[in-house]
Amino acid sequence: MADLFSDAAEARLPERAPLAARLRPARLEDFVGQEGVVGPGTALALAIAEDRMTSAIFYGPPGSGKTTLARIVAGATGAAFEELSAVSASVADVRGVLAAARERLGATGQRTILFLDEIHRFNKAQQDALLPAVESGLLTLIGATTENPYFEVNSALLSRAQIYELEPLSDEHVAEIVRRGAAELGADVPDELVALVARKAGGDARAALNTLELAWSTATAERQPLDERHVEDAARKRPFVYDKGGDAHYDFISAFIKSIRGSDPDAALYYLAAMLESGEDPRYVARRLIVHASEDVGMADSRALLVATAAAHAVEHVGLPEAKLNLAHATIYLATAPKSRAVIDAIGAATSDLREHGTVRPPKALRDAHYRGAKKLGHGEGYVLPTDDPSAYELDHLPDELKGRTYYRPDGGEAERPPGDPPGTTRGE
Repeated sequence: MADLFSDAAEARLPERAPLAARLRPARLEDFVGQEGVVGPGTALALAIAEDRMTSAIFYGPPGSGKTTLARIVAGATGAAFEELSAVSASVADVRGVLAAARERLGATGQRTILFLDEIHRFNKAQQDALLPAVESGLLTLIGATTENPYFEVNSALLSRAQIYELEPLSDEHVAEIVRRGAAELGADVPDELVALVARKAGGDARAALNTLELAWSTATAERQPLDERHVEDAARKRPFVYDKGGDAHYDFISAFIKSIRGSDPDAALYYLAAMLESGEDPRYVARRLIVHASEDVGMADSRALLVATAAAHAVEHVGLPEAKLNLAHATIYLATAPKSRAVIDAIGAATSDLREHGTVRPPKALRDAHYRGAKKLGHGEGYVLPTDDPSAYELDHLPDELKGRTYYRPDGGEAERPPGDPPGTTRGE
């Protein structure tokens, strides 16, 4: 009796399934987007068409097509297709799949493909249980993950799988999917609302179809044509594809710093807003601004360090949301400031000499002479205060073995003139 009801439930699932599930393409020809991964002539498209899939991991944000691609493989392959979710599967479940794969291969010669959704949720022991089977060819593993596999998947498994990175879908691709959804629902959706749904989805096809389905059901219940307020209400808030504990954390801070370095305040402010709205620690952002102030602005505008440090103090004393203004202030200042790498280049060159030559003692004239007996050792002998004799500014204070070295090479004009140098000159000229 239980099987009878189960079979009936399975038969009714398609009509009850969400729109996104009903519209999931079964053929590669119907797959939208990701041309660089599965476009005509790509290695993956050919592997699917010729049924010669090797172990692979599909990595990308929600709604980019990872599970859909795995299901397309399932429909195209002659291999047995097993599916597990790492959210609920145990080591026992994995061993059951391996045992079935071994029995299948021995009895009929049929190979097995295992699709493991959310593979990053498997711990090391669970991933290790898969390794011998993947290594021996007992099964082909297809994993899907929203997390960077280089952070979350064992290196041994990574070395035996091809990594395919899927990007968020473009608004144009999402709009195409929304039009398909409208046709499935029999909904009249004007082009401007199609575009609005696509924008709200943030590159996530599933989110777009969920928004469309809810907006249309609301409009239908009200006996009203679909309009903008239905879409806005269904979408609520555009999703942030950001995980402050994962690779998005590093990608966004990298883009933030590179935008400041490239003197692009608009891009820098966008990445700053994205990080703060997604829950990034503002103290982390403030620390990066302080580093950047010396690394990329440096002597070209030394006030940048003061502004960045002040913003960090503001974060500690004011906190969010108000401190967002202080971080934006510092971001704009650093992005529009002149740039110089002289500071980081100088300390890098000095460190390189230190590592090559070891710690070379200072000349005796520069050594500490304040204690009893220092004079007898010759410490401080011959030292001249530059304020007493300006010619002392021309002396080389490096150890004898390193005399003539130039570490600091100004590249920012007058703003980088070292103290004591006459106006209009730079050291090393």
